[in-house]
Amino acid sequence: MDRAHTCPHPAVTADGAAEGADDLDLDRIAAAREYIDPVFLDTPQYRDPVLDAALGRPALVKVETLNPLRSFKGRGALHLAAHLPAATGLVCASGGGNFGQAVAYAARGIGVTADVFVPEHTSEVKTARMVSFGARVHRVGAHLEEAGAFAAADAGRVMAVDGRDAAIAEGAGTIGVELAWTGGFDTVVLPLGDGALITGVARWLRAHAPGVRVVGAGAAAAPAMARAWRTGRAEAVAPSSSFAAGISIAAPHPEAVRRVRALVDDVVLVDEEEMAAAMRLAARTLGVLPEPAGAAGLAAIARGREAVPGESVATVITGANADPAA
Repeated sequence: MDRAHTCPHPAVTADGAAEGADDLDLDRIAAAREYIDPVFLDTPQYRDPVLDAALGRPALVKVETLNPLRSFKGRGALHLAAHLPAATGLVCASGGGNFGQAVAYAARGIGVTADVFVPEHTSEVKTARMVSFGARVHRVGAHLEEAGAFAAADAGRVMAVDGRDAAIAEGAGTIGVELAWTGGFDTVVLPLGDGALITGVARWLRAHAPGVRVVGAGAAAAPAMARAWRTGRAEAVAPSSSFAAGISIAAPHPEAVRRVRALVDDVVLVDEEEMAAAMRLAARTLGVLPEPAGAAGLAAIARGREAVPGESVATVITGANADPAA
């Protein structure tokens, strides 16, 4: 079993805030629904008896793939865009590609340009969809550095940084609002990449379902965030594979590390074979084919109670931009 060991949590306040995550505001998470395109909200969440039997316990599954982006990323990008100061354009770096799509979609919605910097190996499926939303896509080697330089060269452009910007995590936190409406789970397992999703959801659940255990499912080939969660140091660790590109983070942002350490109870690392098996399991039981990162939570749960304790669990299928060639 590949687990990132344990991490001590700071004291939790009455509203569920923990030292290190108090920049994620409950009122802003609740209000974020007003700024997010309704097509991304109130996504299906249900228990499937065939999936429950395969996993050996009840599992609430939330499907975040039935929208124009095929992923949850629109929630955070739209919340960020709604609160931007006057800008001529949005700039972002997108390692996996789903955030780039989300920024392109959000920029189009507020009538500004979008420039997305991606690694040279980024899926054609995802880059084509960025272009379809009006983005200018730049394939570069050091995509994060070049995106930052591009944004800095024009004072009218705002650089959106997934994992760093609180507004993005707060937008993703609306998933936690919806999960809490259904409830009935003692553990939630979420893909762990840059930390925006899991910290936004955990921030809400800490206040509204404080007994729920929060577990991150990271890629074994990209352990940077898992190591940072354990040590508190935001150190770069080059991924050994891009199979799960959506959660293959090389250098966690310090802000994200601080929040993840405050809010996440455990981290489990899953390998490529486990994610591929979870993709097949979702296709067979739910009729949904996730991308590898989107199935990471399901892969962790499939390990069993030794890896992920809990009598009733919840997870989110976060993305379905799978590359057919893979």
